[in-house]
Amino acid sequence: MQLIAVPMASSGGGGITLLLPLILIVGMIWFMSRTQRKQRQKQADTVAMLAPGTKVVTTSGVVGIVEEVDDEYVTLEISDGVLVQFVKGAIGRVIPEEVEEPADEAAADDVAEEPAEEARTEEVRDRVDVPETGDKVQDKAKLPPTHTEN
Repeated sequence: MQLIAVPMASSGGGGITLLLPLILIVGMIWFMSRTQRKQRQKQADTVAMLAPGTKVVTTSGVVGIVEEVDDEYVTLEISDGVLVQFVKGAIGRVIPEEVEEPADEAAADDVAEEPAEEARTEEVRDRVDVPETGDKVQDKAKLPPTHTEN
């Protein structure tokens, strides 16, 4: 029996083949650190613009209005007269203020809507068959029967 030695084929780019996974790993680490850096900068900007009267949401989901800002802590009013201190890092985001309509337009809209509201109430009464009882409120709600008789 005779053994024949066959020369092994060379891939040609041995160095590049070994470096490619290393380059991909370094690229992924750089991209992830860049994303984290952007998130930290956004958080720092949010905390820097805190001022009394700003409505915020904490990272735990508590909504409140900023009452006082210290070096490390933010005091939030979460309900009427209820003040709570949070670490500045716990502020998740600022809720943008809603733009209110000018007083003149709001007053004109209220006057125009009153007859429409009465008309809608009449339509609902007609549709639901609510007896006209004036402004009286029923003492007890009427419940539907809970069983049927055969």
